[in-house]
Parts: sequence; C-alpha cells; structure tokens
Amino acid sequence: MSNHAIPAVSVCIPCYRGAAHLGAAIASVLAQTWTDFELIVIDDNSPDNTDEVVAGFDDPRIRYLKNPQNLGPEGNWNRCLDEARGRFFKLLPQDDLIAPTCLEKQVGVLEADREHKLALVFCARTILDARDRTVMVRGYPKRSSGVVDARVLIRQCVRRGTNVIGEPGSVLFRRDSAALAGRFDASIPYVLDLDYWVRLLCHGDAWYVNEPLASFRVSVGSWSVRIGTRQSMEYQQFIRKLAANPRFRASAPDILVGKLMAKVNALLRSVLYRVLAMHAVKP
Repeated sequence: MSNHAIPAVSVCIPCYRGAAHLGAAIASVLAQTWTDFELIVIDDNSPDNTDEVVAGFDDPRIRYLKNPQNLGPEGNWNRCLDEARGRFFKLLPQDDLIAPTCLEKQVGVLEADREHKLALVFCARTILDARDRTVMVRGYPKRSSGVVDARVLIRQCVRRGTNVIGEPGSVLFRRDSAALAGRFDASIPYVLDLDYWVRLLCHGDAWYVNEPLASFRVSVGSWSVRIGTRQSMEYQQFIRKLAANPRFRASAPDILVGKLMAKVNALLRSVLYRVLAMHAVKP
C-alpha cells in the first residue's frame, strides 16, 4: 500500500511476546472478504521472534513497527490509535482471530449508519484454547442482531458483572470517535477494553451481530489470564466508577447484583483457566 492510499479500515495488532499465535492472527486478517484495510503490527519491544513472524508474510497492507522501549498494554494500544489511518478501527490482540467476513459485515453496519447514531458494532465470539479447540461461544444475552441502546448495554455490563460487549477483536468503531472517547486508560487494567467501549457509548448506541465473527483465545500465558487473580476486585471497582456517573442510571440493586456476579464470574474463570492449563500440558 502506498503512503498516500487511505484504507477504509485499520486493523491493529498490539503484541508482546506473542510470536506463538501472532501468525494465525495475521492470517485471519489477510483472509478477509473485505480487502480495503491496512494491518499494523506494533511490537512492544518483545524479546522473541515477533519480527520474523511478521516478515514471513508478503503483503503490502502490512506495516510492522517496534517500540524502542516497552510501553505496556495501555501505551501500545494508544500507539495503535495514533498510527491508524483508516476510517474504521479494530484492535486485534495477538492471540485472537477474526472470521473471514468479520470486516465486511461490521463495516457494512457502520457504512449504513449515515447519521452516525451508532458508536460501535460488536459481535458474538468463539472462545478458543491454546490448541484452537472451541471452549464455548459467547454473545450478547438473548439477543438477535440489531441496535442495542447504549444505556441498556452498559446496565447489562453492570448487572452481569462482566463485559457483555466483548474483547477488542469483536468490536469495530469509527476512528474519528477516538477524538470523543479519548485515550485507552489502564488505571483499572482488567477493563482496559470495556472502559473504552463505555466511553464510546456515551456518544451513540451499539449494533450487535449475532454471529461469532471473532475468536478470543484463552491460554495460560495470555495477559487476561495473568491478571485473573485481580479480576473480581477490579471489576467491582469499575462498577463503582460507572455507578458514580448519573448518565448510566445504575440502581442500587444493579450494583449489588453486579458485584456478586463479578465474584462468581472470577471463580468460574479460575476454574476454566486451571482446566485449560491441565489440558495444555497433555501430549
């Protein structure tokens, strides 16, 4: 891609020690039916062979950048925002995948939204283990494809004690919306992505696609698993942050149920991670 060609979509892969699954993530982007995109891989000064993995792909839409020093998830995600040139933006973690029609279907939703009433589009996603086996499919509870009111969506995140919108790979938004939402903020690390979705939703509603167009990999080495012991505490902190904002109308019962569910979800995740860890060491 020439320096003057502005792509419709910027897909950014922030990575650190991600060589094991990075190739699969890149391949899933290059397999898209929507081809008007740039793929930016930003290596957060990894000590592994990330550069060699990227060099194994010969496609002019790929840009590889390496930070001279480690910025951490917040800094690297924000550099992705800075480097992106497309009208639409998708952040794809190094371990994750998108289905071949993901960009086509999500871009189609935002292109049709000519009045810019939508802040983001999100989809169901497949949860994978380290060996690419399907663990489960997760989606927005009891919902077919269509518009979801922003306040209802945020209230669901509070009451269910979890991110019902999904991981970064499941979300697409307009890049100029970053001027409204601001920068990624890891002051509560576990909700680095959800905190941003909420700030986007202050400026519009969401559209849900009831198809698993993204895959989220749960492996013992992933960042989300490494911070797992703090998940319940940090999610409860996030609930308190949302409750303090009158825009979201979170009631006392919402907050109480949400805090309880955050504890339950953390327990269920810890069991899942232990099971996956045991399977990971089996031949």
